[in-house]
Amino acid sequence: MSKIKIAELFYSIQGEGRYMGVPSIFLRTFGCNFSCKGFGMPRGELSQEAVSVDPSQYKEYGELPLVTTGCDSYASWDPRFKNFSPMMDIDTIVDKIMKLLPYNEWRDEHLVITGGEPLLGWQRAYPSLLGHHKMRGLKEITFETNGTQDLDIGFKKYLLEWLQQDRSREITFSVSAKLPCSGHAFEETIRPQIVEDYSKVGYTYLKFVVASEQDIEDAEAAIGFYKAGIDNFKIPVYLMPVGGVESVYLLNNKNVALAALDRGWRYSDRLQVPLFKNAWAT
Repeated sequence: MSKIKIAELFYSIQGEGRYMGVPSIFLRTFGCNFSCKGFGMPRGELSQEAVSVDPSQYKEYGELPLVTTGCDSYASWDPRFKNFSPMMDIDTIVDKIMKLLPYNEWRDEHLVITGGEPLLGWQRAYPSLLGHHKMRGLKEITFETNGTQDLDIGFKKYLLEWLQQDRSREITFSVSAKLPCSGHAFEETIRPQIVEDYSKVGYTYLKFVVASEQDIEDAEAAIGFYKAGIDNFKIPVYLMPVGGVESVYLLNNKNVALAALDRGWRYSDRLQVPLFKNAWAT
């Protein structure tokens, strides 16, 4: 039976993007191809905040400290925390999902497969998950991806068949493309052809995390690369404020919203920050 290494599995509202405010099951897989240590740091510097967290001092995700700089889900990809993320077989994952759902079955809830990078190594396991008989009521799925991982041919075919089986179903690719403020260069992070391929399967949008005017200029440059690489570019663009903790988030959320308005882009809040202080499992 297929297995997936699960960093977190929880029920909350979606705090970002297209489905903001929708009750959702979050399945956070372990592993990522980026570390994003530049978030919240002066340009060119990398955060060491998460590195200072000693895994031996904690027993579970909920006990881990939040960070003000770098990746706010650091434990979902840092190998030092891999023991916090068990390998689970599909039946176990589905049973846990059923227990989390308010009525122990899919109704109006939405599934968010996130990470880490959820398309990095688990694509072959997802058909077993989505095809499980207890998952039949699921109508809406979002993959929160950084937009650098090709869809496996077999998985792409499965997703298209999954949509055809029920015309009320929807698949969304929320592409959080990384800007230089993440600590990674455009050469690593911007993959227009991959994002275009996502758009052939489901609704796809770009979401840029920004904190400064320079970040917004970088977002404009990134969009230029996507437009150059995608024919008839019509992918929606969101700006979202950086902020793993509320104090950082509140410093720039209004400015980011105004910047989005000025450019005709969409604004994405981070509801999990003011509502739940961005605690683990929210």
